[in-house]
Amino acid sequence: MIKRIAHVGIATRSIAVTMEFYKSLGLEVDTLELVKDQKVKVAVMKVGDSAIELIEATEEDSPIQRFIEKCDEGIHHITFEVDNLKEQLKFLKEKNIQLIDEKPRRGAEGSLIAFIHPDSTGGVLIELCQPAPEESL
Repeated sequence: MIKRIAHVGIATRSIAVTMEFYKSLGLEVDTLELVKDQKVKVAVMKVGDSAIELIEATEEDSPIQRFIEKCDEGIHHITFEVDNLKEQLKFLKEKNIQLIDEKPRRGAEGSLIAFIHPDSTGGVLIELCQPAPEESL
């Protein structure tokens, strides 16, 4: 059911500063948007069939802000693309895998997302992502 690694999420205090490093590698910003529900600003930089997602907190109580306070800047999560997120979550729940999100929610670029708890993954925060349909992009 997992199709590919969609992106690697990197927590940063400043997208503007971190973006300059990735631009120096030849990457370009594909999208830059505010995801109000998650209290973050996101910059997506395509790398072949995958992407780097820079994530900056927009509020002090943002999960990204808490992550940075606890762990500092750096890799926050890895994202796997799936065809049907609802079915994937049902499958994982049946396998007794601990989920942070039991139902999909809206993420960057109009996608549906859900997170698997690091306690079930050997300490890695894993995001599952179902891209938005082409007609809604």
